[in-house]
Amino acid sequence: MEFLKGELFWVRRPKEFFIGANRVEIVTEPHTDLWQRTYYGFCNDNAPLLLTKISEQYFSFNVRTVFRGKTRFDQCGVAVYQDGENWLKASSEYENDEFQRLGSVVTNGGYSDWATTDIPASVREMWYRLSRRGPDFCVECSEDGKRFRQMRICHLPAGAGEISFGVYACSPENSSFRAVFTDMTVGECMWKEHH
Repeated sequence: MEFLKGELFWVRRPKEFFIGANRVEIVTEPHTDLWQRTYYGFCNDNAPLLLTKISEQYFSFNVRTVFRGKTRFDQCGVAVYQDGENWLKASSEYENDEFQRLGSVVTNGGYSDWATTDIPASVREMWYRLSRRGPDFCVECSEDGKRFRQMRICHLPAGAGEISFGVYACSPENSSFRAVFTDMTVGECMWKEHH
């Protein structure tokens, strides 16, 4: 199933965007972010997300992202968003001219965490595969869309029934960039049952 043929909706529609037959573009606005409380103390819930709803308990969502972040924390990627205090995201976040942080954030009950690994700043595209098995989720990444490696496994208590998932982009500092999303498909769960 193609993501873009589903019933899509915005959480905070951006001022500038494009939705075509096989691509989405989001131009980020300054001071937009998703983060809740932990360490920094602030609550930021103003990033735009393009989502669809699904009740299917087992599926995988693939998406290719192309980006040119230029200011710290510029980011784009995949998300499950139930409400402002219960969500997960995976993305590449620009840090400086040498490296960026490939990472994921899980927010349960209004508290976020952040797990990262550094990748070169020269990386300009990344594939993500988000898989669901009930309220449990696996996020993987790939440079070529074929060989995926695990980023994280997590549990969302608020994600047991119908969920909203899709793509997002934001610029937490005084910045703006264009994020491009293509090759968005929803299909069989590629995260197999553990034996």
